[in-house]
Amino acid sequence: MEYSQIIPLRALKPLEVSQKDFRHYTYMVRLVSELNKRELPSEVVRFINDNIELINHAIDNKFELKKQIKTSKNAILKLLEKQLKLVTKNHYRNLWMVLGMTVFGVPIGIAYGNMIDNMAFLGIGIGIGMSIGLALGSSMDKKAAVEGRQLDIEANF
Repeated sequence: MEYSQIIPLRALKPLEVSQKDFRHYTYMVRLVSELNKRELPSEVVRFINDNIELINHAIDNKFELKKQIKTSKNAILKLLEKQLKLVTKNHYRNLWMVLGMTVFGVPIGIAYGNMIDNMAFLGIGIGIGMSIGLALGSSMDKKAAVEGRQLDIEANF
């Protein structure tokens, strides 16, 4: 069976689930809408549709819905990044903020603490590393936006 477009999610009433679960559901609706605006390879569309079908089956089970949405969302976003280099808004900023603190910040803090003979200044390095990571990530996000590889949606959960 060849897919040309991503199938829609089944309708979900806000009163049937918690407010938090409904936010996760509406995020997936926005993601599907955003992906339908793009030309995607058939194998990617097939993978997305398989995940949407899993969500559609989980809609009847309120306890399984949130878990399935998170699992499917993460799988879809990883596939889009890996195969098509498509990322959400602020993807690289969020990624490099953490990497900057650990890769740059901790060594800078240790070096600074050793110079002063007071390891209490380790936190200064972490702040500096976070700033470096935010700058690198923001520049990568801007580059992705210019190249048209950025989805008009932010991964916020």
